[in-house]
Order: sequence, then structure tokens, then C-alpha cells
Amino acid sequence: MRRVVITGAGTLNPLGHDVAATLEAMRAGRCAIDRLTCRDVERLTVRIGAEIRGFEPETHFDPRRMSLLDRATQIALVAARQAMAQSGLEVTEALGLRAGVVMGTAGGGNTTVDDNYRTVYQEGKNRVHPLVVPRLMHNAATSHISMEFGLKGPGYTVSTACASANHAMGQAFHMVRAGMADVMLTGGAEAMLCFGGIKAWEGLRVMTLDTCRPFSRDRTGMVQGEGGAVFVFEEYEHARARGAEILAEVAGFGMTSDAGDIVMPDRDGPVRAMRMALADAALPPQALGYVNAHGTGTAANDRVESQALGEVLGAHLRAVPVSSTKSMHGHLIGGTSAVELLACLMALREGVIAPTVNFTEACPDCLVDAVPNVARAARVDVAMSNAFAFGGLNAVLVLRRA
Repeated sequence: MRRVVITGAGTLNPLGHDVAATLEAMRAGRCAIDRLTCRDVERLTVRIGAEIRGFEPETHFDPRRMSLLDRATQIALVAARQAMAQSGLEVTEALGLRAGVVMGTAGGGNTTVDDNYRTVYQEGKNRVHPLVVPRLMHNAATSHISMEFGLKGPGYTVSTACASANHAMGQAFHMVRAGMADVMLTGGAEAMLCFGGIKAWEGLRVMTLDTCRPFSRDRTGMVQGEGGAVFVFEEYEHARARGAEILAEVAGFGMTSDAGDIVMPDRDGPVRAMRMALADAALPPQALGYVNAHGTGTAANDRVESQALGEVLGAHLRAVPVSSTKSMHGHLIGGTSAVELLACLMALREGVIAPTVNFTEACPDCLVDAVPNVARAARVDVAMSNAFAFGGLNAVLVLRRA
């Protein structure tokens, strides 16, 4: 099987409008959670979130193109452009046939759905814009990325709730490794911070009213955010032949189903996914130097994930730093594990482990080293990123230092 490396990365998220700004915020332990500014916020019980501030789509897209793009697709395209620019790839006609896109999203064009429900039900109008369906469909970001860069190989969208981006990147990894493609653009994007999106999450009663503090004893729930990231996955020899900078190697991937409860986490599924990813990478658990946890800040998730990590790492549990960057950028739902992969790249390339901010007190149910509040210097050769979704769908990626 062929080796797969990352040669480009891009992002647009609450911490920054590009990778450099995002990593700077992670190093500083900056929290982007603040008061929401969405329409009808006064009707919400939950009035905090992690919004992308200062993003002006008009500077990135012409008016004609804007009519086709939901906010989630805009995020994906901006990130994809950055990733392609960093990779230095020139997509020739021949390469275009060997290159594709797999993106993850949980909700697709949520703002488009929200706006048009208002149009029909609240305002009483009987007609909507003719491009509503192309804007709201889950595959919109995948299609627009493929069209912008002429990528004519495999292309589709993965929707597995909060594990969508990791599942998408795992599928892209498999395709390049198996020889179906030489290059894949992959990641995830989400824009669910509209009235309907937040109101739906309120109903689950997993949202906090103050801030996100994963693994902390006084944690009270998750905080929703928006954003995403896109990466260029490339076959190793193809990247070497063109002199590309290699950011990291994608070493392994594991995915499992709990086949249990639709919302409550289960320990067995995550344990099997982590072990599968490590086995796929041909690495023992003690090789891990950092784990970016799913770490939502809910009582159940953090407890179960800590227990699962304890089962996988055994005596090495306290020796492996485990942080949740959702404490800074919020839970980006289908795009979150893509942004979290940036923290793994930072650990591998810069030797800086992103902290779990807002942490106040160790919890007896969460015996991990959560890297509380302050980033940590450490040499990391292998990093793992966890994503465990509602519906019991688990996806885990393992990266290795280039």
C-alpha cells in the first residue's frame, strides 16, 4: 500500500481566518466563545457560541457566485484555496483525473434552510429562490471545490454528525493509499449558528450557558461553533517528485459503530476505533505523544472518552497529553475534527501541544492529562485525533511526523 502525506492545509474558524492565525490562537490558549449575534438571539436560551468574526464573503466571492453559496460552502472554499496554495499543486488535465474531493458536514446548508423556512412559514411567501436546493445540499462544498480546481476523480460528501470530517479524511486516506487517486482534497465545514440550528441543539439539553470546559470537574456542557478546514492528501512519491513540503504523514485510520444508543456514548466503540487506527499505522499505544480528544465538555462524553483512553493506553494514560481544543473554538459539529487536525499538525511540526482552556479543577472521572489552560512544549512524533458522533459512529486518525 502507498504512503499518504499532507502537503497543504487551510481553515476558516472562530480562532482565525487561516492556519497561521489559528495556531497562534491555540498556542496562546485564546477562547473564541462569546455572545451570539444571530437573528432572534433573544428567543434563545443558549446565547453563547463561537462565531467567525470579521469574515466578509464579498471579498472572496463575486456577487453572482455568492447566490450559489451557503455559509458552510463559503467556509469550505476559503479553506480549500488556502490548502491548494500551500501545496503548490498545479492541476493539469492528467492530474485532474487522478484527484478528487471528500468533505464532511453534518447539516449542509443550514443557514439556507433556516432563511427559507422563514420565507415560507413566517413571511407567508409561496416562492423561494430557484437556487435553494443547490445551496442547501450536503454535497455543495464538495462540488464547488471540485469545479474550482478541476478535480475530476472521486468526489462525495460524508455526513456522520460530529465525526463527519474524520470519516471524510479517513476515506480520502484510503483512496490515495489504495491507488484510486494521487491527490485528494478533504476535511469538513459547518455553519449551524443560525436560529434554527441553535434551537434544535437546545432541545438536546447538552449545551452550557457559560463556557466549554472539557474534562474539568465543573463542566456543564458543549458550546456550538462554526467553521472548517481542508487538507491536501497526496501520495508520498508524487509529493516527493515535485518537491512539495510534507506537513505530516497520515499513518492510520479506524472507524467503528457502537450499535447502541442514538445519543449516549459507549466506551467499547471508541476503544475499538482507537485500537484499529493504531494497528493500521502499525504503532503501539505507547508511541502516542499527543491525543486531540473529542472532548465536548459534557459530563457523559468526557467521562466515557477518558475511560476509553485508559483502556487503550493502560499504564501510559497519564504520560500522554490529551487536550480538547473545543474549549477554544467550540464544537464545529461536522467540521470540528478537521480544525482539530491542525492542533495535531502543530504538535508534530512545532512541538507545541494546544491546551484545554477554561479548566478549573481535575475530575476523578477524567484521569487524563488535559494540558490545562497553558500550551505545552513537547516533542511529538505520533498524534491521534478522536471524533465520536451521535448515533455511535466513531472515527480516529493517526498522524506521524514527516
